Amino acid sequence: MPTKTKPIETELPGLGPLKAMAERKSLGQMVYENLRQTIVRGSIAPGTRLVESQIAEAQGISRTPVREAIHKLERERFVERLPHGGFSVLELSREEIVETFGIRSVLEGYAARLAAINHQPGQLKPLKEKIDEFQRLLDAKQLKGLPQVNTEFHDLLYALSNSPRLIRMIDALRDHIYRYRRIILKEAGQAQTSNEDHRLILGSIRTRDAAGVEQLVREHILRGQKMVLNAFESNGFRSAKRLRRPMRTADPSGTR
Repeated sequence: MPTKTKPIETELPGLGPLKAMAERKSLGQMVYENLRQTIVRGSIAPGTRLVESQIAEAQGISRTPVREAIHKLERERFVERLPHGGFSVLELSREEIVETFGIRSVLEGYAARLAAINHQPGQLKPLKEKIDEFQRLLDAKQLKGLPQVNTEFHDLLYALSNSPRLIRMIDALRDHIYRYRRIILKEAGQAQTSNEDHRLILGSIRTRDAAGVEQLVREHILRGQKMVLNAFESNGFRSAKRLRRPMRTADPSGTR
């Protein structure tokens, strides 16, 4: 049975019509940023077909900037070209998930190590505030808000590394995995474990335990990898081939 998916969001909250932004950015760049964020957030499910004409019509623009945006997303491996023409949102294989989480564990662990070494007095308060905010949402059973707060905690942590290039590398990998964070944080028990990890990480940063915090972050990331793989395997994800669901077409006119 085909899996129901949310329709594509053609305008992200706060952006307004694309043409109104044309003076500051090209239409192609605006469409690219729009589609990329929608894919990263999981609003367009993996395997969903992207139809240039429908997206262009919904945006009130020509197909050329839409085509440019989709080709850029293909180069970044957010979408893939279909055998008989067109594009769909890329669905990661088991091997790609293992590889991406593995690389993340090394890079993010190193960023945490640098944070333990480089942070200045007074810079850790925002991390504690994010841990507390996460816990308040968890206690209130508002699980939908957890992925965003989780991301903000990690952003603050890695910013303390004072390594812009490392942060860019981490962000590029995390964007491909972000859609799966709902799996990691969908249950209260898993979310509580994640926040306890954050408390331990902050404690090691405070004491400048560089080796300890690096190991904690690597274990934290790899625990998430295990949860994602378990979810895929429970849905029949068994081989190196991508899990193919019946093809869906993104509806560019939806607002959900």
